[in-house]
Amino acid sequence: MKGGASSYGYSAKRRWRGLVIGVLGLVILSMLVPLVFLLGLHNGFRSAGYPSEQQRPTSESRIGYDKYEVRDAWNESEGDQSSHVCDLFRKLGPTLPKDVLRNFTNNAKNKTFGRGSKHNSQATEVPPRSIAQSLPVKNNTNVDAAVGLPLYAKDVVDDIGKLCEFKFGSYCHWRQEHREEMKDSMVKKLKDQLFVARAFYPSIAKLPRQDKLSRELKLNIQELERVLSESTTDVDLPPQIAKKLQRMEAAIAKAKLFHVECNNVDKKLRQIYDMTEDEANFHMKQSAFLYQLAVQTMPKSLHCLSMRLTVEYFKSPPNDMKLSMAEKSTDPMLHHYVIFSNNVLASSVVINSTVMHSKESVNQVFHVLTDEQNYFAMKLWFLRNTYKEATVQVLNMESLKLDNHSKATLLHLSLPEEFRVSFHSVDSPPMAPIRTEYMSIFSHSHYLLPKIFQNLNKVVVLDDDVVVQQDLSALWSLDMGGKVNAAVQFCSLRLDQLKKYLGENGYNKNSCAWMSGLNVIDLARWRNLNLTETFQRLAREMTTHEESIEAVALRASLLSFEGLIYAIDGGWILSGLGHDYGIDIEAISKAAILHYNGNMKPWLELGIPKYKHYWKKFLSREDQFLSECNVNS
Repeated sequence: MKGGASSYGYSAKRRWRGLVIGVLGLVILSMLVPLVFLLGLHNGFRSAGYPSEQQRPTSESRIGYDKYEVRDAWNESEGDQSSHVCDLFRKLGPTLPKDVLRNFTNNAKNKTFGRGSKHNSQATEVPPRSIAQSLPVKNNTNVDAAVGLPLYAKDVVDDIGKLCEFKFGSYCHWRQEHREEMKDSMVKKLKDQLFVARAFYPSIAKLPRQDKLSRELKLNIQELERVLSESTTDVDLPPQIAKKLQRMEAAIAKAKLFHVECNNVDKKLRQIYDMTEDEANFHMKQSAFLYQLAVQTMPKSLHCLSMRLTVEYFKSPPNDMKLSMAEKSTDPMLHHYVIFSNNVLASSVVINSTVMHSKESVNQVFHVLTDEQNYFAMKLWFLRNTYKEATVQVLNMESLKLDNHSKATLLHLSLPEEFRVSFHSVDSPPMAPIRTEYMSIFSHSHYLLPKIFQNLNKVVVLDDDVVVQQDLSALWSLDMGGKVNAAVQFCSLRLDQLKKYLGENGYNKNSCAWMSGLNVIDLARWRNLNLTETFQRLAREMTTHEESIEAVALRASLLSFEGLIYAIDGGWILSGLGHDYGIDIEAISKAAILHYNGNMKPWLELGIPKYKHYWKKFLSREDQFLSECNVNS
């Protein structure tokens, strides 16, 4: 019995000792927890379920720029993020989201592209030293967008504008040119204030002896929520809204005087930044799509003109129509110009401007190649309108019968292709900003020229988006030295920069790219070298299921004429009037030919206004159909 009692007493003492140690531990913990909060050490801990900085994608990486990555815009070396954002939050005025976006953008601006790179203020302008983007653009189609945000500082706007142009092209310029004042600014300001109040309220509600401020914030939040639930525009707001806004601003100013928990503010701040950025990116892409749709769609007035001319063609008796002289269209001693176009007005302006500046028009013959849909409208237009003593021949590409070509090959007209390319100039320093240009190139239809004009030895090919300002007769005495294509070379972009698309071998990597718009073609030399067969072979070899016909035409054209380009003086043609707002007016007046390459063609409403009159002055404004279809309005 004694042994059992002794054993029982010993085990009871052990239990009591364990309970005492546990109680002491709880007492120590109860003292340490308040101490941790008093010292502010809790700010160093991450809240559950919130991703770390390295896991969060930045705004730029979410947008998805091709060919390079953007580092995280949050600088972890500057210390704890929550405390940094909290300090920033207290210093900001009532217009918080605007200032936050500015600070975040400036922070992102100082980061470099690529992983593990050091700070470099110019890095946001530099993709890899190769072609950064190549979007096939058929005739006048493309995708562009603009930033146009007044909240950024000027240098930030410049940097973002370059990235915007790189991604969306000329839409950025157009959007900035047509930027409107922000609508419903008061509603947006109320939403900003409501968001700031919601960020502060949970922390203020936990503070002891601040019930009055907590109630004030809560009432202001409920009041603004009620107002915004009933009003979506400034017109719908109640008359006393200014006083409500002042009360909210006063409550927020009081809340900023207290030391609050920053985790909630940090999360709210990141949420509004992400939501605003995603919304802006969505609207930018939507606007760019609508811009592209407007560029691709034929204007109503031009569609009306084509339809009216087609109907009138079949209503007019054939005996009343003038017949072009067939012998002039095949005479190799005359000056023959070729235009691929499905636009009546565009081809008319090219011919009219060429004839108006020529010293002798009697020896000029214009061949307009079009599709079946516009053939009769074109035919009637050029029968109704005369261009001094020049001859105009309209040909339907779909009805041509060429040797060694099946009918399927000729079922469509392909116009000169345009590509928006963003690149580094070869001679520019590594950190120089990228350039964005619209490069036009021959299409599949151009490679049928030797067979369409079998009796001719030389032709001048003009795109339908050019305007001639000087006499072009000197081009016919050009000694091309055995070359096939006389064109303006584009030496800012060399074939080496396109090696990803062209391959590695079989061409001189230092050769310059070239552009269509103005091209003198030696058809006799073309036939001797079988360039048409070369192009078709390259096109077959390069064709894949993923690539478009236009992209194949770009690569095959550059390789087909590699080493066969005769560089004519750049003063002959000035390009960029369809996308560049900054062209010097003096340079325009001196150029022999103006090339409206890009999306903003002069016959579109989206055309650049200050360049339109160079094109419009060569319209035949007296024509009846132009007035009836409101073309001149």
